Amino acid sequence: MPHPVTGVPDASAVLARHCVNVTGDPDGPVLLLVHGFGAGQQAWQRLLPHFTDHRVVLFDGAGSGATRLADFDPVRHGTLTGYAQDLLEVCAALDLREVHVVAHSVSAVVALLAAAAQPDRFSTLSLVAPSPRYVDDPETGWTGGFSLQDVVELLESLDSNYYAWSAAVAPVVMGTPEAPELGRELTNSFLGTHPDAAATFARAIFLSDARSVLPRVDVPTVVLQCRHDALAPQEVGAAVAATLPHGHLVPLRATGHCPHISAPEEVAAAVRAHLLRHAGGAVCRT
Repeated sequence: MPHPVTGVPDASAVLARHCVNVTGDPDGPVLLLVHGFGAGQQAWQRLLPHFTDHRVVLFDGAGSGATRLADFDPVRHGTLTGYAQDLLEVCAALDLREVHVVAHSVSAVVALLAAAAQPDRFSTLSLVAPSPRYVDDPETGWTGGFSLQDVVELLESLDSNYYAWSAAVAPVVMGTPEAPELGRELTNSFLGTHPDAAATFARAIFLSDARSVLPRVDVPTVVLQCRHDALAPQEVGAAVAATLPHGHLVPLRATGHCPHISAPEEVAAAVRAHLLRHAGGAVCRT
């Protein structure tokens, strides 16, 4: 039956399905952390100490973290819209309002889709290394960083041997050769994702084009752009920020694609500055 507050059927089932955890100050502003491909909510552990004054909501995306493969729907989760629906269901199950989202990589696009669908639910978006389209589009001058052949070969390699693919790709994605332990950490995270779910999700990521949603996102948004990002070139971050109606680009000193892991202090400072700029000083106590 519907939840008495939210009206959402089986709210408790939504929370269980996504292994939702709430930490920090129960009376603080809501900060929703949304992890990227090959990760779970544990990817945010280094960021949590910087936001103890917030009500922090974490969850595992379908097919990732501690979720059950039985709850991964190849049809629903064959598009990024399905993941956006999941995000909105989590928000509804907890009756979250005035939500500040921090989302990484593909989940930055998921957050944009969710915000376009329900803009009144969100106060700010902080997008870490987003890319709405990975494939270059010469007709429009879009530089995604990959040719279509690159993507086809990447997906074929994943299908052939996900474990070997993870070991080869994760350190490149992390992009911190001076700290190889972080590359190994990301490899282990990738290996925690079921190969079937990973293959479906990867296709949704690398073959999607979400550029059309950007002009429809009426939420203050900061784009955090790393140096030497193998997945999201600097041109992408600049284009995303310029296309969003309320977009703002913040170049980071961090390298690679996962600065919330390799440079959590820098990411936390950029997120706090964004919250302060758009939500008032009470949000950003230090």
